[in-house]
Amino acid sequence: MDDGGSQPITIFTQKELKRATNNFKDDCIAGRGGSGIVYKGILEDKSLIAIKKAIVVDENQIDQFINELLILSQLNHKNVVKLLGCCLDVEVPLLIYEFVPNGALFNHIHNVVHGSWINWRHCLRIVYEIADALAYLHSAANCPVIHRDIKSANILLDENYTAKISDFGGSRLIPLDQTKWATAVQGTLGYLDPEYLFSSQLTEKSDVYSFGVLVAELLTRKKAVYQVKGSEFRNLATDFVELMNMDQVVLILEPRLVTEAPIKEIEFLVELVGQCLSSKGEDRPTMKNVVALLDRLVSRVLSC
Repeated sequence: MDDGGSQPITIFTQKELKRATNNFKDDCIAGRGGSGIVYKGILEDKSLIAIKKAIVVDENQIDQFINELLILSQLNHKNVVKLLGCCLDVEVPLLIYEFVPNGALFNHIHNVVHGSWINWRHCLRIVYEIADALAYLHSAANCPVIHRDIKSANILLDENYTAKISDFGGSRLIPLDQTKWATAVQGTLGYLDPEYLFSSQLTEKSDVYSFGVLVAELLTRKKAVYQVKGSEFRNLATDFVELMNMDQVVLILEPRLVTEAPIKEIEFLVELVGQCLSSKGEDRPTMKNVVALLDRLVSRVLSC
């Protein structure tokens, strides 16, 4: 794990960012989300940046801006996207990050844009990197952080396909003397911890559940909520656990991964996903446990 120390934040001017994005031209747009647009920019020193700009200004957007600024300024981990600074002399506050060139993991899994194939070795490495970053957030950062929206769309891949967790607008800092926190439910359908959904009690195990869904997504190449037979929608986590309990999980796994990977390694990861998707949070491992379980397997596979 990286040092939990905070990172220096640069205050950018509107003039700098307009110059970096050719006045926020459409051809500089690197991505769009439900709440904002991300622009690719080039600073005068030729370094690349990503600029997140909210679509509208409202109280919720301002709260998320302040929250993300507060949280990311305290984090320092190679698998967490780095916040470089912010811009305040604009109507809509802007956040500036390191530019992560290969986009969201979602696009690579589901062939929406990139159409790349994430083989077994890459799959294991990405799983390990996400697990290590979450373990850091939960137990090694200056103040524990629960992300609340772990999903493939919030995992970015750099030029070496190293995974970086992004989008901390809805995340929460948890006081050291608390293990759970009552809060309005927030997250993405299909990744949401059912225990959190029904109780509104947020714990680090909510991130563990979402992580389990994400790994299931990598193993099956199916979306967290996916469509079958034209109109029927299925929940990936539910189907994965049901098939696992019937010893038929191979029916839902991506065939190319099954061909590539040793059966023992697949069984190990499937079992780990099952633990993370336990309906009760207390039955799920911590992310530190997950990293410890993955350590030996990942180091052996990646050293070959």
